[in-house]
Amino acid sequence: MKRSKIVLFLPFLQIPSGHHQAANALIDGIQSIHSHIRCEKVDILSYSYGRVEFFISKIYLKWIRIFPSFYNLIYQTSVYKNIEHNKRFWVYEMLFIPFIKKLIKEKQPDLIVCTHSLPAYMLNYLKGKSEVSIPVINVYTDYFIHRFWGIEHIDYHFVPSLQMKKFLNEKGISDERIIITGIPIHSKIKKQREKTGSRTPSMPSVLISAGNLGVGGIEKLILNIAEGKSDHRIQYYVLCGKNINLYEKLAGMQKNHIVPFPYISCREKMNELYEKADAILTKPGGVTVSESIFKRKPIFIYDALPGQEEINLKKLKDLGLVFPLDKQDIPGQLYSILQNFDERDTYQNQVAKYHSFINDKEPSEIIAEIIK
Repeated sequence: MKRSKIVLFLPFLQIPSGHHQAANALIDGIQSIHSHIRCEKVDILSYSYGRVEFFISKIYLKWIRIFPSFYNLIYQTSVYKNIEHNKRFWVYEMLFIPFIKKLIKEKQPDLIVCTHSLPAYMLNYLKGKSEVSIPVINVYTDYFIHRFWGIEHIDYHFVPSLQMKKFLNEKGISDERIIITGIPIHSKIKKQREKTGSRTPSMPSVLISAGNLGVGGIEKLILNIAEGKSDHRIQYYVLCGKNINLYEKLAGMQKNHIVPFPYISCREKMNELYEKADAILTKPGGVTVSESIFKRKPIFIYDALPGQEEINLKKLKDLGLVFPLDKQDIPGQLYSILQNFDERDTYQNQVAKYHSFINDKEPSEIIAEIIK
């Protein structure tokens, strides 16, 4: 009997990040096309060092929360400064190369998809030494590429934007190996294929995403809106994620114009909320922003975590895909922009321009074709 083809997905850490969301979206998409293709997802840190991953995840999140400036300095210095130059990460090689080899021998995949830079770096190193011949795809879940990503020997690169394609071209990667896909989203989050109309809502509705982990200053913003003397011109739907305290606080306030939701695992429900909303207020994390862009909803950014999100925010501003907000009078800024036809129309033109470069095929379809 013929063996099923195996696609191995490699995120990093167990926390519910964009690396996992993108991998899950691709897995579900591939298996809806070809149910006989086996997809497996492995966090290389847990695979290599077991329970150590749990403690590293906790330390990582606390580090961002307590020492944001120090985290940003380390991030910028280690992986983003001088991104045009390659860098060796010797310690990581010693820690993970043996386990990557062991994992490949154990799983015998026909294709590997990296949604995080660490496994991509390790596989790029091994492919450069001709120790691995399996095709590898990098799926980028931010709007930039830093120095930890393995690039040169990776077979295909799924990038979110034309700017990232140009960056890879400058690194010597040919057009045939680069596909502009956007950051992958789940097929149950239905894409808005055409430019939306520019109607002016009398009472706009704004979907606020606080993030699954509740890390960052957006929680303070939500509470300020709820506790303030708002004029109630905006209806807010608040995604509290796994932040139970925030959900209970908001639910206890019983404000008619603020509807909180706990963590939503049902993607159909999420799609309904996106359809209801006239705009999204969020942090510049990859997947939430990508869903909003594919929905062609105006995106307002209030808070950015140090490191990746700060860089994402800059890149998204350069693309004209977000409205950064000042810290003062958030409801006033939201209402003013959503009532301004010219600003909304200019924004939709920028979104249409961004979409014009994206491949017509879904990323999961492209992967299914590659493995066949």
